[in-house]
Amino acid sequence: MIHHISIKNFAIIEQTEIDFAEGLNIITGETGSGKSIVIEAISLALGSRADSSYVRTGTDKAVIQLSGELDGEEILLTREISAAGKNLCRYNDEIVTLNRLNQIARRLADIHGQYDNQSLLNPDYHIVLVDVYRHDITDVLKKAVQEAYSQYAEIRSQLGSLLTAEKENRRKLDFLRFEADEIEKASLRPDEDQELEERISLLQNSEKIFENIEKSYGVLYDSSPSVMDGLRGAMRSVEEIASFSSDIGAVSQEFSDVYYRLEDICRSLRDIKDRLTFNPEELDDAISRLELINSMKKKYGDSIEEVLQYFDSISSQIAVIENFETNKASLEQELKTAAAALRRACAELTEARKESAAQLSDCIQRELVDLNFSDAQLEIRILPLEKPTENGMDQVEILITTNRGEPLKPLTRVASGGEMSRIMLAFKNVISSYDNIPTLIFDEIDTGISGITASIVGRKLKEISRSRQILCITHLPQIAACGDHNYRIHKESDDTSTYTRVEALNPEETVCEIARLLGGATITETTLENARELIAGNSL
Repeated sequence: MIHHISIKNFAIIEQTEIDFAEGLNIITGETGSGKSIVIEAISLALGSRADSSYVRTGTDKAVIQLSGELDGEEILLTREISAAGKNLCRYNDEIVTLNRLNQIARRLADIHGQYDNQSLLNPDYHIVLVDVYRHDITDVLKKAVQEAYSQYAEIRSQLGSLLTAEKENRRKLDFLRFEADEIEKASLRPDEDQELEERISLLQNSEKIFENIEKSYGVLYDSSPSVMDGLRGAMRSVEEIASFSSDIGAVSQEFSDVYYRLEDICRSLRDIKDRLTFNPEELDDAISRLELINSMKKKYGDSIEEVLQYFDSISSQIAVIENFETNKASLEQELKTAAAALRRACAELTEARKESAAQLSDCIQRELVDLNFSDAQLEIRILPLEKPTENGMDQVEILITTNRGEPLKPLTRVASGGEMSRIMLAFKNVISSYDNIPTLIFDEIDTGISGITASIVGRKLKEISRSRQILCITHLPQIAACGDHNYRIHKESDDTSTYTRVEALNPEETVCEIARLLGGATITETTLENARELIAGNSL
């Protein structure tokens, strides 16, 4: 339930604080005093959207704080709206998103305004009421339908794409086969082009390579005396004195390592020289092969790897086209299976909705009797759709008659404004009871009603408030007289500004306020006595 709300710099409210209690909390005030502004502030604290126009003129930001109890724990919801357009939401001391704040708030309170009456006239909203009533069952079944529909839609899309592309694919098949055959015959290997470029470079420069290697090898090994002969003599001279000093021994070891490493280099040069031959045919073949590879790269990709990837891709396309009938038959069977699964899931959801609709109809019927619809009859019908949707195969319509002997007709064609307020109150009471929402907030629940009907609605609100907290804005004395706690909103002005204030009323002030609602500007002893009688008559 909601314990307290603090409103600062919001619209024409400079600063006000209201403590709410259990039971029926009634808020009254003159027309234009700002009653709906208070509800709007509560709505913002509970996660509705806002903009900078809510910020009081001349201030930087509006701040609304709402404290209450949810699931046995004290909570604090804070909403800040800056004149610059920034929004800040807090849950206790944690900054949260607006969506997160709204999720928390939906478990704390439900606000009913004039828009809800309009939504009840929308047939698309009727299925929402049925699903919400037994959401513990319907939510699971709706999820199963959504999953089945998603799978069915995916397979249907695949089959549709396959059928749409069939003619074009048939035309493309010969061309794809030509490309695949050309790439396959090329027998490409990864990095083959790099190897060929290196081999061609070697073949094209073989004469120069041979001359330079032979010259180097001759200097090192073949000449007399050769470099290696001189190094060998120097190495042996150092070896003879290596034992006389550790430093000389170290140098001798390094000398030996260098000499034998150089010997290995000489042998490598000799091997290269012996293998090196120039074959014009080999060079022509290598150049031709590289030209082929470059041709493939120019057509199918910037590298051999990309060409091979393209080959895999078109091979898959060819396989799909060549196996069209098989793939078509497979997808058609999958679609048939998915459609059957979807219809089963829809059928289970339909049965659950029928049970929910029957139970909800009975509950609403009893509520309507309590709300002075003694001759009313209400039925919630579940009608089949032609084909499944992600929300099942049902459409829901609420039918009602408020007069004995009259046939049932769609709610949109029967109910007046005052009747809609009472019908919505009946739905709110039943559905919120099932959801265990601790606080119900009503703005303009008295639209279109008066007299004895107003008294009946007031008593129904008081009855509901024995199990849930209710905050209700009204302008009718019959409803105000039912309050357990009454508050008055009034507007004040000075030379520069207008202010809205909210004050809790004591019993005598409550009598005066109800007398004002009864008698207008002039309050006499008679209207005061009438107010007292009205309060006494509405005490449960």
